[in-house]
Amino acid sequence: MIRVLIVDDQTIVRAGFAALLNAQADITVVGEAGDGLEAVQLAQRHRPDVVIMDIRMPRMDGLEATKRILADTRNDALRVLMLTTFDVDEYVYEALTCGASGFLLKDATADELVSAVRVVARGDSLLSPQVTGRLIREFTRQRRNQPQPVAELASLTARETEVLVLMAGGLSNSEIAGRLVVSEHTVKTHVARVFTKLALRDRAQAVVMAYESGLVIPGGPASPH
Repeated sequence: MIRVLIVDDQTIVRAGFAALLNAQADITVVGEAGDGLEAVQLAQRHRPDVVIMDIRMPRMDGLEATKRILADTRNDALRVLMLTTFDVDEYVYEALTCGASGFLLKDATADELVSAVRVVARGDSLLSPQVTGRLIREFTRQRRNQPQPVAELASLTARETEVLVLMAGGLSNSEIAGRLVVSEHTVKTHVARVFTKLALRDRAQAVVMAYESGLVIPGGPASPH
């Protein structure tokens, strides 16, 4: 059973999401919070698997709440799904650097909401190629003009580096397998090793590191160097 905490300052949004998610056989809503401070408290109390987190809220915003929740080592398996308006939200890149595993549009369909919760609950990131291309590159270009070298990248093998670059391009495991002509199981193994060597939670953090370190150039092609 996937345990979900819903965080949004709009009661109607919380109620709608809760009704939909509770109707699923494999999902249960364990709590609802109206601001980030309450979210931190409820995350400590209920230990959910997934937190659906709005960004703009009173008392404490979703970015700070995400930082505090993920700083708790007891929440290592917890995943945060940020609520965003996507095209106009200037905080999306920061959400990724805070440890968010993906984004959900506030006007998402019922199927998209349920699918998003299941995707992040199993440890994957909700990062479509469109999100990677339109958003991460743009924010990297604007706010990370100087690459920040990451010494741990030197610990990656050539193939692991290839896999990281392709992840940064928004490719799924199956797409990476096709590009490198290897099995999907092999790709999963490489991805797991990249996460371990670089101390990353998930794919979202891997993408951020690839851009911030200069391994992938903003606006450049997503192909291995």
